[in-house]
Amino acid sequence: MSGLKSGDSFPADVVFSYIPWSEESGEITSCGIPINYYASKDWANKKVILFALPGAFTPVCSARHVPEYIEKLPEIRAKGVDVVAVLAYNDAYVMSAWGKANNVTGDDILFLSDPEAKFSKSIGWADEEGRTRRYVIVLDHGKVTYAALEREKNVLEVSDANTVLKNL
Repeated sequence: MSGLKSGDSFPADVVFSYIPWSEESGEITSCGIPINYYASKDWANKKVILFALPGAFTPVCSARHVPEYIEKLPEIRAKGVDVVAVLAYNDAYVMSAWGKANNVTGDDILFLSDPEAKFSKSIGWADEEGRTRRYVIVLDHGKVTYAALEREKNVLEVSDANTVLKNL
């Protein structure tokens, strides 16, 4: 498969790894316990933005990609988006710490792990090193309404928050 496009159904049985944010484990040094996040099931009746990137704590991802979504969250929510999630191949512990490092609390933005880039590989959007590529998928009740893959690793043209807002 080479990606998802508008009109496609989100694949069934997609499961990510995730550590839910909690007050008790709000410190960046606390680990939490990874659980399965059943994306296909949870997102079936919701409007969702899933943006993926090559790795937590990396330059473009940390300097622009995640901060823009944090900044634009009120506008995104105003357009009826129920879930905003960021996805990378890093394990759930790293993704959880990255969320905390960005002061994201509760379920404002879910920091999800795509172990071994399994999902990204299944749609053909992983790189040759086995990492998630930079892309975005917008879902509305299980149907893809916008999906775009960046042309290069360090480019942010089609999966950034402003572009996604225009495509909601």
